[in-house]
Amino acid sequence: MPSLTLAEARARADLLTVSAMEVDLDLDQGAEHFGSVTRIHLSAATDGETFLDIDPVTLHAIRLDGRDLDTGMLADKRYPLDLVAGEHVIEVEATMAYSHDGEGLHRATDPADGNDYVYGHTFLDAAPSVFACVDQPDLKAPYRVTVTAPSDWVVIGNGAAEGGEGAVWRLRETKPLATYFVTVCAGPYAQVRDEHDGISLGLYGRASLRAELEAHAPEMLEVTKASFDYFHSIFGVRYPFDDYDQVFAPEFNAGAMENPGCVVLRDSYLFRGAVSRSERLTRANTISHEMAHMWFGDLVTLRWWDDLWLNESFAEYMAHRCLVAATDFTDAWVDSTMARKSWGYAAERSPSTHPVAGSSAPDARSALANFDGISYAKGAAVIRQLIEYLGDEAFLAGIRDFLTRHSFGNASLADFLAAMERAAGTDLDSWSTAWLETAGVDALSVERESATLTRAVPEDHPADRPHQLDVATYSGGRETSRTALTLSEDTATLHGIDLDAPLVLPNAGDLTWATSLLDERSLGALLTELPSLEDEQARAVIWVGLRDQLALGLVDPRLLVDLGERALPGERNDSILASAGMHLTGKVIRNYLPEDEQAAARSRMADLGERILAEASAADPGGSRELHAARLVARTTTDVEGRLRPWAKGEDLPPSLVGDDDFRWIVLGQLARQGALRAEEIEQARRADRTMTGNLGALTATAAIPTADAKAAAWADLTTNRERSNYELVAIAAGFWGPEDRDLVRPYIERYFTDIPAMAGHLGDSALGRVASMAYPSRFATPETLELSRACLARDDLDMAVRRAVVDAQAELEQVVASRARYGA
Repeated sequence: MPSLTLAEARARADLLTVSAMEVDLDLDQGAEHFGSVTRIHLSAATDGETFLDIDPVTLHAIRLDGRDLDTGMLADKRYPLDLVAGEHVIEVEATMAYSHDGEGLHRATDPADGNDYVYGHTFLDAAPSVFACVDQPDLKAPYRVTVTAPSDWVVIGNGAAEGGEGAVWRLRETKPLATYFVTVCAGPYAQVRDEHDGISLGLYGRASLRAELEAHAPEMLEVTKASFDYFHSIFGVRYPFDDYDQVFAPEFNAGAMENPGCVVLRDSYLFRGAVSRSERLTRANTISHEMAHMWFGDLVTLRWWDDLWLNESFAEYMAHRCLVAATDFTDAWVDSTMARKSWGYAAERSPSTHPVAGSSAPDARSALANFDGISYAKGAAVIRQLIEYLGDEAFLAGIRDFLTRHSFGNASLADFLAAMERAAGTDLDSWSTAWLETAGVDALSVERESATLTRAVPEDHPADRPHQLDVATYSGGRETSRTALTLSEDTATLHGIDLDAPLVLPNAGDLTWATSLLDERSLGALLTELPSLEDEQARAVIWVGLRDQLALGLVDPRLLVDLGERALPGERNDSILASAGMHLTGKVIRNYLPEDEQAAARSRMADLGERILAEASAADPGGSRELHAARLVARTTTDVEGRLRPWAKGEDLPPSLVGDDDFRWIVLGQLARQGALRAEEIEQARRADRTMTGNLGALTATAAIPTADAKAAAWADLTTNRERSNYELVAIAAGFWGPEDRDLVRPYIERYFTDIPAMAGHLGDSALGRVASMAYPSRFATPETLELSRACLARDDLDMAVRRAVVDAQAELEQVVASRARYGA
């Protein structure tokens, strides 16, 4: 299917206006296919040729103004139309296929009870696999949707369900929507309903997760209500759509999707077992993020995909701002530093880096290549810089102007900047060029001798970015001085700063987007200063800065392992403890350390986990630190008989983890990697946990078994089994590369670069990209792997989603190879 080009979209927008969409879906035709009837009401400005988008199994009929057209004209998922000027009605009858890769109308079976569930994800170019349409973001229209479903199903969509008879659900007509926001969710969902400020609220989850839904509903509804109140107070526009439903759907590709009135979220947010505060914060952030999209993205929609940042950067920023101002998650910006900005900085280091805004997207699919941590985390940081530049009052006035002026329509970066300029009375051309339209991240460092703060601009992406930031100093864990300044040149003199302090930290409050480089004296002081440092935001900036310096080859990975041992036992911020621990075990030790040092380092992490576990179990049983410590032990220990087997049997566990099947699968996965669990035992455990999570845990554990036969079977399952869902493929890839005996999987390094690209024919872009990233042989950081990877990228037939995954993974592999060359001895 050719991806819609910008030129084609502009031509259609000039010719067509879509005034109404009527969609009838029949979901009661079995597990493979569904019926789709669409009536498109549109007008043509002049006589002209154009096309509809439709991706059917069978196109039964297409009629233009009541006249039958030749169904054989459909080609490459496009149906050509020759229209005369004036009003038209196009009716399309088709049979469509459910997907299993998370795109279009995805259908999944819950092994817990055999129930089926459907969700619609029409993002980017998936809508034509659900209904016929003119599929581009700037041709919005109201939708009237009718759904026929099995009699025991619930149907949720963008419009609230109105009366109906039997299994026919009629959804209230929506406000104008872009095609990629249209969704239908259906199945025997459990539900919790509430109301707030005149808005009907609904939470939905699988029937087998009813207990979890009801247990977590009070907190999720509290965050939902607080977010509504906060956004109403600052946006000046009330929530503009229908009921506000949140559907926790199985096998959802993304974290969530902001469909107006019917947000779809991954159902792993309905935590089955013990849950940490950082996980609850992440869920709260996702809830608030998707709600912010009701204004940014849904009410005002991008005109074309190259302004996708307008959705994500603002929702990212607004969610964190909301959590700090209106909920108990007042440390949300610390979590942003650890979990979000580190993601964005990694994207900036990759050859695939791009500007926040203004990246050329000549067609719809190419836009997906720029949908990453830069769109989210860097964009949010840039918004914070804009507020520092303009002032919060002018910023909010500009937002209100922008939302009011473009309500239920489309807008672009130029429209947004114009609103900001009107509000602030200042020109933003140079600011936009530097921050929004130029890629790259500046490096900030302090020179003690000259008392200067230095800005190093990346050579490949030169820009004059002004930074509003602070610099702080610390001694004995306490702040000794702090100054706020604007860095508008390459150097600035620091005043009122204690440069004799052991630790000097640029961007201590994490107000700007930059790599904070520590001087040699500060690096040398970390082992004593970081464990006692009182400022949790500064601790987060240090940990993330060390990740950057590690990737840049500026620090020895052993320092991070030493810091983990020293600082994490006393770490009380949940996000820092969880994120730093995962980075140490999953990146630093697994990849950066020389191979002959990795086992000893993992043993040190297991001992660290045991120390924190013992202290937390005594001081705060059932708390987050206890949970993170137990997970750290389960991921790293090799004590099969003394620790792993008893935990797998439910023995000697902290009370909060007794009966926690999710934790048990972590333990079983480690037992499998150690060669201490047979496939038959894994299958027995799966039968005891007949859930989607149990199935995924079993797939990961089975793929981890360190035998040649198990690896061959897992690789074949991953690369050739077309019945596997998106989640199942990722689960298999997650367990594959782990055995101590690297020779077991070494032959699959070369096979990755042929077998994974071949999966492009049957997986959608989002699922394929996730599988290609997870399955990349990053554990084998050698020049030979790099040579194979580079040869793969030299192919001219490589799918775009695979290419982006390989580019990013290879960039990290190159960093690891360089680090090992420098620090390997």
